[in-house]
Amino acid sequence: MSSKRILVVEDEETIRDTLRYNLVKEGYRVDEARTGPEALTAARRVRPDLILLDLMLPELGGLEVCRILRQEMTTPILVLTAKGGEVDKVVGLRIGADDYVTKPFSLSELLARITAILRRVELSSGGGADAEVDQLGDFMLDRGARIVRMHGDEVRLAPKEFDLLSYLLAHPGRVQSRERLIQAVWGSNFFGDRKTVDVHVRWLREKFEGFAAMPFRLTTVFGVGYRLDRLDEQPHPEAAGG
Repeated sequence: MSSKRILVVEDEETIRDTLRYNLVKEGYRVDEARTGPEALTAARRVRPDLILLDLMLPELGGLEVCRILRQEMTTPILVLTAKGGEVDKVVGLRIGADDYVTKPFSLSELLARITAILRRVELSSGGGADAEVDQLGDFMLDRGARIVRMHGDEVRLAPKEFDLLSYLLAHPGRVQSRERLIQAVWGSNFFGDRKTVDVHVRWLREKFEGFAAMPFRLTTVFGVGYRLDRLDEQPHPEAAGG
């Protein structure tokens, strides 16, 4: 039985009760919040292992709650949304959500996504074979602390941006297909569009474009995927574009 703690943020009592019942049945400890302000207070107080966050909340919307929490903690956030629009999903991922499920959702799918997210967090915090710290000149990525620094200043990355960069840094000079990156970063239970990889690569490039003399480059391999090139290494001939 799992002892992980999950914060359920949902204003509809029926859905909240259903989620609590099924999560407790799976062995999770459950805390609850009904509004945006309650969610912030509860997250800061109990420091859950994962947050299930409804977007349509009274007093303070879920997207704003997600944005605030992501500035304060790296706790994975799984968004629950009744909105099917691509804009809401993209905005949620952009501000730091780890995944989303659209209502009405399957409980089995939701539980599978929770399991996958928690497993990835466990692996990235010490269960994997990758080095704890990657140091390239003035660039540093610390997997244990989940911190990236450039010239001594912290570069704030969303959770999936960090995981993607961490994976590419662990496999420099090797082409990674979108499918492989989805498996490694989002997990086998990811049901979204494979273009999410392209979006996250673009966001990573935007985060680092203001720095001079970067020690690596995210290289597009057209028709295949992406490769991280350390700039002191010879690029591969099939690469194109940056």
